[in-house]
Amino acid sequence: MSELTDSKSAASALSGHCLCGAVRFTATPQHMEMGVCHCSMCRRWTGGTFMSVECGQSVRVENTEQLGVYSSSAWGQRCFCKQCGSTLFWRTADGAMTMVAAQAFANATQKLTGAEVMAAFAPKN
Repeated sequence: MSELTDSKSAASALSGHCLCGAVRFTATPQHMEMGVCHCSMCRRWTGGTFMSVECGQSVRVENTEQLGVYSSSAWGQRCFCKQCGSTLFWRTADGAMTMVAAQAFANATQKLTGAEVMAAFAPKN
């Protein structure tokens, strides 16, 4: 996720998805910094804090039929994957502002087997 912390200036569109891949999206962060909310609703929704990136109205979901929307207040909605339950976005009911879960942005990571992880952290003799 280093691409989100390298600069405070606006970025280009980033791609993201839920855990199972049923909901895929692109969004353009307005600023390259992350916000954190620890209100009681966000803690219940995420099981911790809601770490998000402000993306305004730039979010484009490829397959909206898999996107669940829960109206948690008269002015806010919480969006998630209907298949795997991944937390994806918080947005205003009028669509003017969307905060995208930072962990939903996809990035290239090294994929290791369990044995490779254990070998990497094993004491060197």
